[in-house]
Amino acid sequence: MPHMKDTITDVAIDLFHQKGYFATSVSEIARLCGIQKASIYYHYPSKENILFHIQKITMDELMEYLRGSLDGLADVEARMRAAVRSHVRFHLNRQKETFIANSELRGLTLEHYREIVGQRDAYEQIFQDLIREGCESGVFAPVDVKILSYAILTLCNAGAIWFKPEGRMPVDAIAEIYESFVLQGLHTGHMNQATTPGK
Repeated sequence: MPHMKDTITDVAIDLFHQKGYFATSVSEIARLCGIQKASIYYHYPSKENILFHIQKITMDELMEYLRGSLDGLADVEARMRAAVRSHVRFHLNRQKETFIANSELRGLTLEHYREIVGQRDAYEQIFQDLIREGCESGVFAPVDVKILSYAILTLCNAGAIWFKPEGRMPVDAIAEIYESFVLQGLHTGHMNQATTPGK
């Protein structure tokens, strides 16, 4: 039987995903957990703290998953492929949590907001370092590294909005499509830079 704190977290994830953080009340979370509203505060000091906990564990696990996917890969293209594939897989397999992480930052206190944004910046930096390395080695086209990293991550985040587990295509197949699309764009950009007259 799960610990009550885990039950509260799971119920809050479902409600925040379905209704949004601001539209969800502590009373509603407690009712669906089968406990009194006051019992929530034994495990979490506030509703905002529940949101922060969800955001924090999601970012921790996302970073761990990315690092594990990159482990042992030396080639920058292989690492970029693995990074995109990892990001998409995590977002589709953890659809509710990642949707909340990307849509409910405004519900955090300033202190918690800064902590989560710091984690996100560190995660984005891995993608930026990969893109920069690819550009400097001539594998990818010269680009604005930061802007391109935002574009790639925003594209890959979107799967958490529309993905349906019962849909016609499994997670790995979708991740492969994203991976091919992103890498083809990087290579096509390189070819276009090299062949455009006057460049």
